[in-house]
Amino acid sequence: MQALGIGKGDRVAILMPNGEQWLSLFYGAALIGAVTVPVNTRFKAAEIDFCLKQSGAKALFYSPSFLSINFKKMIEELKFDLSVEITAALKGKYTPVEVKPDDLLLIQFTSGTTAYPKGVMLTHDSMLRNAWAAGTRIGVRAEDRYFNCRPFFHVGGSTLSALMSLVFGCCLATLPTFEARAALEMLEHERCTLISGNDTIFQMLMGHEDLARRRLSLRGGWAAAGPQTMQAIIDKLGMKAVCAAYGLSEASPNVVMSDWRDAEELRVAGLARPLPGVEIRISGQREIQVRGWSVMQGYCNNPEATANAFTADGWLRTGDLGELTADGRLRMVGRLKDVFRVGGENVAPAEVEEVLLAHPAIETAQVVGVPDARLGEVPCAYVKLKTGFSVSAEEILSFVKQKSANFRVPRYLRIVGDFEAIGMTASGKVQKAKLREHALKEFGL
Repeated sequence: MQALGIGKGDRVAILMPNGEQWLSLFYGAALIGAVTVPVNTRFKAAEIDFCLKQSGAKALFYSPSFLSINFKKMIEELKFDLSVEITAALKGKYTPVEVKPDDLLLIQFTSGTTAYPKGVMLTHDSMLRNAWAAGTRIGVRAEDRYFNCRPFFHVGGSTLSALMSLVFGCCLATLPTFEARAALEMLEHERCTLISGNDTIFQMLMGHEDLARRRLSLRGGWAAAGPQTMQAIIDKLGMKAVCAAYGLSEASPNVVMSDWRDAEELRVAGLARPLPGVEIRISGQREIQVRGWSVMQGYCNNPEATANAFTADGWLRTGDLGELTADGRLRMVGRLKDVFRVGGENVAPAEVEEVLLAHPAIETAQVVGVPDARLGEVPCAYVKLKTGFSVSAEEILSFVKQKSANFRVPRYLRIVGDFEAIGMTASGKVQKAKLREHALKEFGL
């Protein structure tokens, strides 16, 4: 990177599957004070283009292809200037750079309530300290073998897998992408003792036919899951010390984590204390709000969104609903925002609606998240066509698939004459809560 003229403060984008190359680039950038911009490998060209431009990326390192996606062709279409002037012939010598704890380490693009993702700015201190604090609660040991289910382009993968393993000196095992059969095989073959992930990942592992014949060595880890899934993780995977976790990208990401020595009923119930030095409070709307060293510096090149993310007295608005017990334990009970989670991916309705509205025949589009047994939630769309236009639901979905990551493509879609019967406010806005209720009944969910 230094030979390519990349220096302190420069933004370096990585579009690659999990692997040693991803980590080498991430750690290499960190050592010279450059800032990593992870790019979701499921993004389409327009989404990649937005991340590169919004972050001000100076260079992009990418795999030519992955999972039948031709990244090389996408990048060529974007005409992103990958050529960087060679400023020095270093011949393999490393030039030391002073990097401070408060320097920017990573810009994590995450979906919010707007049509475009926002770049969360995280520091060396916030990510490394988060990895250490959360790992201390989990009880990570140097002799552990930690299996990572999360993509490194998520802060759950970069902080809570890669950096956690680095901080504690344990072995990190991962696959290019998560697939239950391959994961179970690696868990057995590498004698992994720790694993982490959301409810969808664990449900896929526990529901796979290969589980019964695998001899697993799992001791613990963390899960962002409800009580039923947490209990099944203990009973079916043997993870007696599994911890409950809650967090968000804007907090590096972990906010609360169980202690592996907590009583099982507390961990199963998802009751966890905040990390040392991190404060939480519940607002009048029952929103979880956070303050402390793990909170982001703000959104990259987006001062308006940054201002909206904080209260007047400096607390981060999470948009999530929660409850606090008398002894300071948090239970996350739902989402205040309209954002829903598809297999671990945050999806804002506006993101899907913007793509639908780009179709020449669509006048109005409304999207909500509805339950799904495997992915937790999936998008459900209702659209109104422009007068004189005729198009089928299948044609609309085909259009969306060409322009969006697959987790943003609606599972259900209905063409309606209007939204009056479904529920509108006096100002003419569709009420998302009523629309979701309508969808649950219409699709029998």
